[in-house]
Amino acid sequence: MSEVEYTAVRELRGPLLLVDGVAGVGWDEFALVRTADGAPRHGLVLEVDRDLAVVQVLEGTSGLDPRRTRIAFTGSPLRIPVGPGWLGRTCNGRGEPVDGGPPVFAPDTADVAGAPVNPVRRTPPAEPVLTGVGAIDVLTTLVRGQKLPVFSAAGLPHLELAVQIAAQSSCGGEPFCVVFAGLGLTHAEALAVREGLGERAAAGELVLLLNTADDPVIERLLTPRIALTVAEHLAFTGGRHVLVVMGDMTAYAEALREVSASRGEIPARRAYPGYLYSDFASLYERCGRIRGRPGSVTVLPVLTMPAGDITHPVPDLTGYITEGQIVLAPAAHARGVYPPVDPLSSLSRLLRSGAGAGRTREDHPAVAAQLIAALARARQVRELADLVGQSALGPADRRHLDMEDAFLRDFVAQGQDENRPLDAALERAWQVLLHLPAAHLGMLPADLLRRRLRATGGPGPAAGPGAPPPGRAGPTGAEP
Repeated sequence: MSEVEYTAVRELRGPLLLVDGVAGVGWDEFALVRTADGAPRHGLVLEVDRDLAVVQVLEGTSGLDPRRTRIAFTGSPLRIPVGPGWLGRTCNGRGEPVDGGPPVFAPDTADVAGAPVNPVRRTPPAEPVLTGVGAIDVLTTLVRGQKLPVFSAAGLPHLELAVQIAAQSSCGGEPFCVVFAGLGLTHAEALAVREGLGERAAAGELVLLLNTADDPVIERLLTPRIALTVAEHLAFTGGRHVLVVMGDMTAYAEALREVSASRGEIPARRAYPGYLYSDFASLYERCGRIRGRPGSVTVLPVLTMPAGDITHPVPDLTGYITEGQIVLAPAAHARGVYPPVDPLSSLSRLLRSGAGAGRTREDHPAVAAQLIAALARARQVRELADLVGQSALGPADRRHLDMEDAFLRDFVAQGQDENRPLDAALERAWQVLLHLPAAHLGMLPADLLRRRLRATGGPGPAAGPGAPPPGRAGPTGAEP
């Protein structure tokens, strides 16, 4: 570390500190800031213009006296220890333990900014990460190495869903762990996260980083980078499959906007900085699989859409970078359905890479496609019924409305602590589909549909639109 300490602090501007007379200082360099009482703070160099350096102070500049503040530059970017010592630990957004244990030590360190991966060494994502949430596992399957965001809105249970996914996810018996980065949480939310993930933490399968709303805004920009740096080492050196859950990314974007405004940068859409897209990409693109390296990093960002606007810059730019989205619907939430997933707005572009024979189940891709097609038809029928009334609908259209109700009631709805196996979720999907006449299940292979109808004692594939729905020998929603 450099022995030179600078004392010419020109100005304190929000979380930023401007230092005059510097030499040999580089962008993204780590700095130690000492206050008048000698207490250390930490900073990162955002910008260098000749002999002027702009340093963002991670703990904030509150209480600093420019005339009595000293800054020393380390000559290297911020690095953190990496290794399995992080597993089972709960830390704040800067990686400092808040669980009463000692600091995390490890023989290896890594730059929190990460290193670019040669594209030719990337392996296409394949094989699923099963979340235990039936609607996600069947319709928007999460694949190892994928980046799949959750789009939500204020008042929806996105944090509860993120905790449930982090608590239940697995990779079919292979080494697996979760890195959970909470951003801008209230203290009540942080406590709920710790309680909900306590069992996984006790098992040594969780790294928990919690940035609360009253923490310095700069820390919020650092938290996801620390989480991804820890995950990369656990995956590509430790051979684990790692799921990184990050939320709320809207709080991250707000922090980035605040720092940008402090720097006096020219704003872009909705006053966010023009580099919001590339900043998001620098986080989301750190997922994946690398040829010749064990393990994988899968990223599940969670974000709230202000006013439910999916064209807002945060969800809009996230959608350009990621491979689909899971959208939560206020209408389903109002009906008491948890998780309130909107299947027609949700999509996993890599579903077929992680589903099917040898990965999940042979009938999985066809069932998912048929269910989406049937729900799309049901939505059209629902809109028609609003115009002409249900009494004017034909028998097949009424069956589609029954199917849509059964979909929410018997397939989507599950408890927040219910870990639903994929086989059980697929059987529920079949029961929902068999509310329809066989003639309306044209996206299912004929032999697959014939075997299922034979097993349930229903009519054959040639059944007409008015035929009774097959496979309903038991109560609605009961598993065969």
